[in-house]
Amino acid sequence: MKIQELGHVVVKVRDAQRAEHFYAETLGIPVAGRSAHPVPMVFFTLGHHHDFAVMELGKNGPSPDRHAAGLGHVAFKVGDSLDEFDATKSELEAAGVVILFELHHAHTKGMHVHDPDANEVELFVDIAPEPAQG
Repeated sequence: MKIQELGHVVVKVRDAQRAEHFYAETLGIPVAGRSAHPVPMVFFTLGHHHDFAVMELGKNGPSPDRHAAGLGHVAFKVGDSLDEFDATKSELEAAGVVILFELHHAHTKGMHVHDPDANEVELFVDIAPEPAQG
């Protein structure tokens, strides 16, 4: 077997409409479609029809347990520059989204936030590595 590509990721939420507002309006991910059966779902596109989706559990669905096995976070690329990173951070803060933490890897700078159901989301930029000090 050879996996060719990731098809899509589905995150469980309590309220699909509330999640749609966060992912479509706050993060700007276009909606590709919606389904009501067997459970309410919203599908988002990043260029391959339905790359990401949310699936409604209902208002009594449990919150994700960060200490249990399962999905750690979903990461979305927001650009290739620190200016794009800073602009994204400003937009999130203006929308009232709390930045949980930032991290800087060799070629990536990211920030982590929670969606309305406490699913962790990383927003990152790919950046050129800093020149070696010599």
